[in-house]
Amino acid sequence: MLKNFISELGSITIFFGKSIGYLFTPPFRGHLIFRHMEFAGIKSFFAVIITGIFIGMVVALGSYVGFIKFGAEEWLGSTVALAVVAQLAPVMTGFMVSAKVGAAYAAELGTMRVTEQIDALEVMAINPIHYLVVPRFWACIVMVPVLTIFCDVSGVLAGYLASTKLLGVDPGGYMSNTVEVVEFSDILRGLLRSVTFGFLIPIIACYKGFYTKGGAEGVGRAVTETVVISIIVILIDNYVFTSIFNYLVFWS
Repeated sequence: MLKNFISELGSITIFFGKSIGYLFTPPFRGHLIFRHMEFAGIKSFFAVIITGIFIGMVVALGSYVGFIKFGAEEWLGSTVALAVVAQLAPVMTGFMVSAKVGAAYAAELGTMRVTEQIDALEVMAINPIHYLVVPRFWACIVMVPVLTIFCDVSGVLAGYLASTKLLGVDPGGYMSNTVEVVEFSDILRGLLRSVTFGFLIPIIACYKGFYTKGGAEGVGRAVTETVVISIIVILIDNYVFTSIFNYLVFWS
């Protein structure tokens, strides 16, 4: 098992290196990039907005129970905003993109592999990684942070509405406390986190699809492994990113 893990890790590292190397190598195939950006971004917009809304509402309702015991309702706004923009919105956006976009990428490339379409590209002297993987990379790198911004906005707005309309928190105090505590660096931290997710999701999805074996069953297995591995890697990346950030803040 250890041997297989090391072999798999080496293969995906080589695949990642080739993909990154081709990101800035012409031809750039803008039409393919924009097509995948539409799929990864616009067609995922509604799901991300709904996710952000319920994240904000749940955090507001859950935090209120604790704050009301200590008479600290005025801190609800900053707590909701920080939780959403710095942690929950990037991670949940990554989950949604993994489940929708990553799974689709693995299925598409896996189907092309088992039906020998990728082999046909190689016969026609078309680099399959450059043609198939790079546009998907660009789409995720650009659109995951953009989707995270919309998840931030919807989550913070939903938290505000839930707090002020449902829980009766003073709107003025809620907003003033949020503006006073939440800094641009907190928003930037969440966006930088989402950029790393934008790299991880397509590399896992495209690698699993690109090297699919076993026909239709293999395609299904590649899709399942893509979603599961992507979610686990996002959680690990989130922990590492948070640890590094806290270390820098502590020693600065």
